[in-house]
Amino acid sequence: MNSIHDVGGMHNLGPIQIDLNEPVFKAEWEKQVFSTIGLYFAGGLCPIDEFRHAIEVMDPSEYLSTPYYVHWYHAMETLGIENGLFTLDELEAKVKQLADQETQA
Repeated sequence: MNSIHDVGGMHNLGPIQIDLNEPVFKAEWEKQVFSTIGLYFAGGLCPIDEFRHAIEVMDPSEYLSTPYYVHWYHAMETLGIENGLFTLDELEAKVKQLADQETQA
């Protein structure tokens, strides 16, 4: 079954814009997501197939409207919960804590 992730090679989707000067990471958080997923791989917490599947279950509209490393972040959250690293409640509490710190700064 084809999904939004299977559009490669399809016709009539327009040209791909390539920026030869585009940085690998556009923001610090992208580096952190990349390195955290590396730790998941090194720790055996997510075989590449599970990582890919965690991205593929994203809502198609979210997948198409978000940058590349948001997809990795989504996989990091999904796999962290599925592998028992943290619960959704713990994740939400941490996000709230960080948001509160940001508003106080």
